[in-house]
Amino acid sequence: MSRRQNWLGPMVAQDELTLFILVNAADVFMTYLLLQHGGFTESNPVALFFIHRWGIKGMVYFKFIVVAFVCVIAHIVGQYRPSLAARFLSFGTMIVGCVVFYSVILFVRHGGFAGT
Repeated sequence: MSRRQNWLGPMVAQDELTLFILVNAADVFMTYLLLQHGGFTESNPVALFFIHRWGIKGMVYFKFIVVAFVCVIAHIVGQYRPSLAARFLSFGTMIVGCVVFYSVILFVRHGGFAGT
């Protein structure tokens, strides 16, 4: 089997990939809530550039492009080392999950929707 055929192989680490995407969607949602209802500003300078240039849509596009890029990398790695791809996605999920958890805490501490 050639390298190209192997790269186009079946999806591996599907559970980890799904959870990674869901946690990142939660991050986008919490970022939106904090920006629109919490009086916060984006701390990531690259995401802030997209917000200033294209508004909230730009931030959403930026974040999901990054997620897609990570998913493609995980897929490629998974064709050669499936367990490494699964660990890579699990680690990313844990990191983003911590960010989501912290965002929820910030949102609640600052009054949530009642604070608007």
